[in-house]
Amino acid sequence: MATSEIELLTTRKKAEIEYEIDEEELSPIEEVRLTVMNTDDPSLPIWTFRMWFMGLISCALLSFLNQFFSYRTEPIIITQITVQVATLPIGRFMASVLPRTKFRLPGFGSTEFSLNPGPFNMKEHVLVSMFANAGSAFGGGSPYAVEIINIIKVFYHRNISFFAGWMLVITTQVLGYGWAGLLRKYVVEPAHMWWPYTLAQVSMFRALHEKDDQGMSRGKFFLIALICSFCWCIVPGYLFPTLSSISWICWAFSKSVTAHQIGSGMQGLGIGAFSLDWTVVSSFLYSPLLSPFFAIVNVYIGYVVFIYIIIPISYWGLNLYNAKTFPIFSSHLFTSHGQMYNVSAIVNDKFEIDIANYEKQGRVHVSMLFALSYGFAFATVAATLTHVALFHGREIYERYCSYNGKEDIHTRLMKKYSDIPGWWFYLLLVVTLVVSLLLCIFLKSQVQMPWWGFLFASVIAFVFTLPITVIVATTNQVPPLNKLTEYIMGIILPGKPIANACLKTYGSISVMQAVSFLGDFKLGHYMKIPPKSMFLVQFIGTILAGTINVAAAMWMLKSIPNICQDQILPPDSPWTCPNDRVFFDASVIWGLVGPKRIVGSLGNYGALNWFFLGGALAPLLVWLLHKTFPKKTWISLINFPVLLGATVTMPAATTVNFNSWALVGTIFNFFIFRYRKSWWQRYNYVLSGALDAGVAFMGVFLYFSLHMGGKHLDWWGAGGEHCDLASCPTAKGIVVDGCPIY
Repeated sequence: MATSEIELLTTRKKAEIEYEIDEEELSPIEEVRLTVMNTDDPSLPIWTFRMWFMGLISCALLSFLNQFFSYRTEPIIITQITVQVATLPIGRFMASVLPRTKFRLPGFGSTEFSLNPGPFNMKEHVLVSMFANAGSAFGGGSPYAVEIINIIKVFYHRNISFFAGWMLVITTQVLGYGWAGLLRKYVVEPAHMWWPYTLAQVSMFRALHEKDDQGMSRGKFFLIALICSFCWCIVPGYLFPTLSSISWICWAFSKSVTAHQIGSGMQGLGIGAFSLDWTVVSSFLYSPLLSPFFAIVNVYIGYVVFIYIIIPISYWGLNLYNAKTFPIFSSHLFTSHGQMYNVSAIVNDKFEIDIANYEKQGRVHVSMLFALSYGFAFATVAATLTHVALFHGREIYERYCSYNGKEDIHTRLMKKYSDIPGWWFYLLLVVTLVVSLLLCIFLKSQVQMPWWGFLFASVIAFVFTLPITVIVATTNQVPPLNKLTEYIMGIILPGKPIANACLKTYGSISVMQAVSFLGDFKLGHYMKIPPKSMFLVQFIGTILAGTINVAAAMWMLKSIPNICQDQILPPDSPWTCPNDRVFFDASVIWGLVGPKRIVGSLGNYGALNWFFLGGALAPLLVWLLHKTFPKKTWISLINFPVLLGATVTMPAATTVNFNSWALVGTIFNFFIFRYRKSWWQRYNYVLSGALDAGVAFMGVFLYFSLHMGGKHLDWWGAGGEHCDLASCPTAKGIVVDGCPIY
């Protein structure tokens, strides 16, 4: 062992001895106690050349790749865990070859610097990972605002400049940092705000950096699992794509529309459908290994009630809203006769609704599932406010009144580092608001936003940031604020689709960015990273990533013929852009046509408004039961924001995503957690990272080696799930190409 490594271990041992841990200071969350270290070494260098070098490159690369793969039918999300794995050997290589010579820089007095201050350490690695995380939106993927660029250019066939798109992406990403700075003490310092998905990061860092002599090391386990994931991914990803959605009912009843609607995992109820593709398991709901079991149960109960009770009754039993005239599961818009709605025909030269052509073509209709998913989204938003107020309101109020409560060991250790001055956040917030207002005023012809609409959207975002963050920090599930913001913006600014898309983005994605920012701060809290370092890395990374996202999107839209046009793309094309399709349809429903013609007096779906009331009252029932039967601890685990919001990602998420996600999550976070806890503690989060990394590496390899050259296989196993009739209507007299007539 090198002398520098011996010195490092000695220093770390001293740091561990320095702190005496009171049992009462331990985290109240078992998963945290099993995963996070209760020690710190403040002497580790973190502001190093290699951190900047790897951080900037990984941020740029991750932002490009996530933007690139966001257009796929099953988007590949390359997470920061992939960067963790890739940068470790690079960091150690740099530590072995960079010169250790010390030097001084003008203006820094007697402070000495070195390109190589010693072994590549865990805290440097954490900051590199945070840089990488800035290269993706919350939970992975590309920034939400890029979808505005996509729908303007692809679906509305208009133009938006690079500068206008860049300002949209940057301001929507950075605005949330201002909200986050004001709310850190409510959702980062409290021990029971444990942020489940950050534990995967902590486990990974420990697996990669710590010596482990008990059984198979976590590092070795990770490498084996990564190789297995990498090798298997080529099977559903290229050789046998049908394994991505195994819908055996469709195979057994190949000519029955109803059987296809029941069995299809991509366009139907997915009864019996499952997947052997990790991309499908984790693409929309994130890795099931990261979600606590009570959250999985809440999600699955909500999913079962929605998909297997409400949808069948509404479609086959009641034929609600003439549901049989349309597919049971679709994100497309339809006329009253079941034909695709011609959106271009109702957009005039001013990029507003053409009333005459709208009345000629008739009202917009959607599938039964699409309509009810909006209703449940409304209920989820209302339930989020009520749930947080009832179950966390007192604590939030006490912390607002400067009541600190009892600190756990992690909060006590973080007190050693100087905090971020409040004026940093205030200045960032003011500058972002000003720049956004300038965008509204001087580039209004491209974004349609009035300045007052932007301010109103910002107020909505600020109000919802705290309650939504509390839900994410305790359940790893994200309530759908975007559904509410597009509804409200459609009321106050009808007939303007791009204004609606922009304002809903400011009103919702700034909240998600705040959540991402705070989640990184919780990771830094667990890993004992100085707060100022975290702030600067996240801010710089966001600016770099946003620039690359916009450039990559502009390039993709020009380079791939008919991208996102699933009606005219070849059947095996992966570039169908499901998220962009839903985003576009939402801009038509709530922006172009407007809520008045959808859920108002001139629309078909007015009953959906009652979901707001139902969602607001649901958590009250749980709270009353909890107060009445305080010894029944399982009652407090009923989380209506999670339960009601289980299916708000549908569409673009499908039933095969949910089936596979719940099955895998139950196996690992119930059975293995309960009966093989020591294995779960050592390997669960490591396995999640390995599966993500293997899929990401193979996905990149497959595209550039095979798909880019147009090399595709042509056999039965490459033909999808073989449930083509699932997209057919079942009402009498409706004529759709490729479908039987009833």
